[in-house]
Amino acid sequence: MPLQKPAPIKPAPDPIEQAPLWQDEQRKKQFQSWLEGVSERFSLDRSSVRLASADASFRRYLRVNTTQGAFGPTLIIMDAPPDKENSQPFVQIATLLENAGIRSPQVLDWNEPHGFMLLTDLGSLTMMQVMDSKRPPPLNLYLQAIDALIAWQLASREGVLPPYDYALLRREIDLFPQWYLKEHRKVTLNAKQTKVMEDAFEAIIASNLRWPSVYVHRDFMPRNLMVADDAQSLGELGVLDFQDAVYGPITYDIASLMRDAFLSWDEDFCLDVTIRYWDKARKAGLPVGDDFGEFYRGVEWMGLQRHLKIAGIFARLTLRDGKPKYLADTPRFIGYIRATCDRYIELKPLLRLIEDIEGIVQPINLAYPRLNTTD
Repeated sequence: MPLQKPAPIKPAPDPIEQAPLWQDEQRKKQFQSWLEGVSERFSLDRSSVRLASADASFRRYLRVNTTQGAFGPTLIIMDAPPDKENSQPFVQIATLLENAGIRSPQVLDWNEPHGFMLLTDLGSLTMMQVMDSKRPPPLNLYLQAIDALIAWQLASREGVLPPYDYALLRREIDLFPQWYLKEHRKVTLNAKQTKVMEDAFEAIIASNLRWPSVYVHRDFMPRNLMVADDAQSLGELGVLDFQDAVYGPITYDIASLMRDAFLSWDEDFCLDVTIRYWDKARKAGLPVGDDFGEFYRGVEWMGLQRHLKIAGIFARLTLRDGKPKYLADTPRFIGYIRATCDRYIELKPLLRLIEDIEGIVQPINLAYPRLNTTD
């Protein structure tokens, strides 16, 4: 298939021209003291500090102007309260990414006791923001993404990152009954339903653990991949939000990329990109096996694990953390779950259980829907 011409880059969104608000006056003073200490070294304009973004955790990011050409015109400040966020993994994994030749934030200064960090700025445009639902999927960007993913996986070494083992996989998948079913849907499973879910969860985890381990980003998706603001998508994508990386099944990150929690493409496109990834990874010596059909099954089962987890996380973000926008994507990840369960006889009992809970009584088209993004 010939490469598609890159879609025109949308103009960069206007920066959030708003000074950061501080709920804690003591933390504000700590920030101002730290910023004053690094301003001269990095030629920072302290009056330019403004909000850049926030994520689903307690971290937030600020942007500040600099006149140092080596870093400018802007740098990023991470504000991560140490009593709520451990920034040590971020620093460690940023180094791993840099050593792997992957474009990622460089840590310029870290105030570990107070949780402030100065980082290089990868820009304001995510891969998600430059995609246009009225155009075909941007194959060129996805090919850049799989190049970065393969470079990341080739750098893998056992014992460097925490293992993505049975305990962690089980803890994640249990978020579905704990938060999505019990807290969000207000559903209490009976003994028969509990056994159906338990049997399915054990089968899913066993399938996923059969795959060899590599470095796993855990949120390798367009919202966390950065496109250079001043380029026509021709350079390397930047990688963000990597602090939860682990060492686990090679099927995870490609499942995360092609079965995104926030957007969907037709399955033909997802299949095409997954084949391209598998072929490149195999030629690079990564342990993806010689049977693409078996690998694709592994990707689907890992995607199922991920979306059961995401359903639970999004419910928790809404109910515990007061961030209701995430549950707006419920139809997407329930659709992914149903589509995968419908394809495998071992998962049909789980499909029937979820459809009963969701009140789905009429057959619907389980094909992956076209792009539908959320802000």
